[in-house]
Amino acid sequence: MLIFRKPLPNVEHPEMPADVVIVGGGPAGMACALRLSQLIDDHNARHPEALLSKENIYMLEKAREAGQHCLSGALLDPRSMKELLPGFESEAPLDAQVHKEGVYFLTRKEQYQLPLTPPPLRDHGNYVISINRFVKWLAGKVEEAGITIFTGFAGSELLYDGDRVIGVRTDDKGVDRQNQRKSNFEPGYDVKAKVVVLAEGARGSLTKQLIQKFDLMKDRNPQTYGVGVKELWEVPPGRIQAGEVIYTMGYPLTTKEYGGAWVYGSKSSGSKDNLVSLGFVTGLDYRDPRLDPQHVLQAFKQHPFVAKLLAAGKMIRYGAKSLPYGGWWSLPPLGGDGWMIVGDSAGFLNSARLKGIHLAIKSGMLAAETAFEALVKSDSSATTLGKFQRRVETSWIHDELWPVRNFHQGFKNGMVAGMFNTVLQKIFDGGLRHRVPSHAGHENLEPVANLPADGGPEAHMLGPAKGDGKLTFDKLTDLYHSGTKHEEDQPAHLLIHDTNVCNDRCVKEFGSPCQNFCPANVYEMVDDSAAPHGKRISLNPANCVHCKTCDIKDPTQNITWVPPEGAGGPNYPNM
Repeated sequence: MLIFRKPLPNVEHPEMPADVVIVGGGPAGMACALRLSQLIDDHNARHPEALLSKENIYMLEKAREAGQHCLSGALLDPRSMKELLPGFESEAPLDAQVHKEGVYFLTRKEQYQLPLTPPPLRDHGNYVISINRFVKWLAGKVEEAGITIFTGFAGSELLYDGDRVIGVRTDDKGVDRQNQRKSNFEPGYDVKAKVVVLAEGARGSLTKQLIQKFDLMKDRNPQTYGVGVKELWEVPPGRIQAGEVIYTMGYPLTTKEYGGAWVYGSKSSGSKDNLVSLGFVTGLDYRDPRLDPQHVLQAFKQHPFVAKLLAAGKMIRYGAKSLPYGGWWSLPPLGGDGWMIVGDSAGFLNSARLKGIHLAIKSGMLAAETAFEALVKSDSSATTLGKFQRRVETSWIHDELWPVRNFHQGFKNGMVAGMFNTVLQKIFDGGLRHRVPSHAGHENLEPVANLPADGGPEAHMLGPAKGDGKLTFDKLTDLYHSGTKHEEDQPAHLLIHDTNVCNDRCVKEFGSPCQNFCPANVYEMVDDSAAPHGKRISLNPANCVHCKTCDIKDPTQNITWVPPEGAGGPNYPNM
């Protein structure tokens, strides 16, 4: 079922013609725009009799400024950037080159370093970066190249002519929470485009619409996800070296959950080795609806190994983001009549390496080559844009993702089975079976009646964290450090299709897990004697950090995330 925000009646949307419109200004979208500009410049130099223009190539970015909503660990494998901008290292905002790494298995009180770093986690030559600053730098390159970036404009729905995508409608502005026009109302634009490139990040709203409309995941594994919850810390200088990378597995997760932590050493503006990027990625296929990913991060920091690193430090930023884990078998068709899907929107992430930025950039470049061909031929049909699929399949994206095509599926029965399957996949080129099927993560949630009342082995990460205000924090304290702001008087951008499902079925069967899986305290069950079980759902959409976890993990698939009005959302400087 396609769910949209209720449209305003009798609104005329002005039209804007475009050759190419890129929805989303993250690494994939920026790379697509920059590569397309390069191709056009080269074409015009060689064919002055058949010039192509960049005036009608647009990027729509929902944030107020480029990079503002971007969040990652982040480590950059420079492979694709070396292809896009040779010599980029001399001017890009790179915090430190990785020179040391370690992988640890944690028990509740102890840590054990692996004697050898597994090949997928060897990061020498990669860079610790702030994805926020890196994307902002890329945006400057895109604008210098002559392509227009419209910040503060979100794509609210795709425009169709039959089964062909012909553009994007941007969001109406100046609408109140009752969905009525305010005095400053401005209708969105219908950007009519020959080519639409969806680069919205994980679980993009327009990508979701497109996938549902054309049943694009038929005969494919459903996409599976994790949610990364991150904090940025200032610690005493010298505590960790800039360019030092630590990965952990094990505690606080049990053998039944999938996930792990990262700790990256970086530099502050004063060039001191005193910044720590740390976070925990929890696979959104866990079974206990009481598990709270933000609580998982707080429990991780209490481990003696991590607490010692952070002692006398200060948490300065917080954020959360979902990421696609499904791998090769969860990629949708990548191009069709008028459209292409790139980056995290498609699922270009190597979960064995915990990296996707380089894959997102390369996918954007290959989409640009396809869009360029469409412009030259004046043909944006599936025949031309479908070549994007072939370009990916014959690129090093395929070479990297194919050997780990069954990686995440191997963890279906827990960490021990997953590690065993990882070894088998290494020996047998991806596993003993051609395609190991998977299930959407929300299907794994079990009714609370089937689980131990005391939480069992998972008790230390269930429910909301309380925090001590120094090392650990509750959600609202963390949320304050995300810089999240939304206009209060606007329609909710978290669409609950049927609140009766929340108030009757979900509260009884699953204990209202939205209160737990949301890392920003958006969802609350408040007392209401008129509700079937004495509780009813209440929304705090102004808290939303745009991680999309609710859209992904809700057990009844009753929540749809859509972009908010007016560029609202988190603000992630240096994240």
